[in-house]
Amino acid sequence: MNRWFALIPLAILVALTVLFVGWSLKRDPAFKPDAIVGKPVPETVLPILTGDAAGPGQVDLKTSGVGRPMIVNVFASWCAPCRAEHPQLMRLKAQGVPVVGIAYKDDPVATRAFLDELGDPYRMILVDREGRAGLDLGVSGVPESFAVDAMGKVVAKASGPLIDPAEADRLAAAIQTPPRPLPSAQPTSGREG
Repeated sequence: MNRWFALIPLAILVALTVLFVGWSLKRDPAFKPDAIVGKPVPETVLPILTGDAAGPGQVDLKTSGVGRPMIVNVFASWCAPCRAEHPQLMRLKAQGVPVVGIAYKDDPVATRAFLDELGDPYRMILVDREGRAGLDLGVSGVPESFAVDAMGKVVAKASGPLIDPAEADRLAAAIQTPPRPLPSAQPTSGREG
């Protein structure tokens, strides 16, 4: 009888393997966490963090950059990796890089306490208590950061904490739009044929 009990863990392992393989076969291979890169930032309306409360003002995530490039950082006060990446966000702010924060599934009072403790690197903080923007952006976990150009297009993404300065600088460089050439005047001969 004891011999059969020794086989129970093996049977459980086989059953879990079958479940995992079945899940893998049903999973959509076209889904990629970076699927939003190259697309417009979603038009999600969220309240602005005012003091330690959500609102009264609201803003559309797409227009929160006011026609300028920005980094959108999805964070939460309860997120330990968010605490680890915070020095890089403060460094980006010191360099003049505009960062818009989205407080993901967080209480505004806790968000304010988190920023009061560590410093506020954000130009604007949007409150996403229900996780709506997280769904629209395809966030799989916090923190995640998105580089958005002046035209409102997501041009790069970083999943996980921005601990490495090179990764933070990569996002900052991605939002720098190349200068557009001025339209050139075509000389006309003045003669119509």
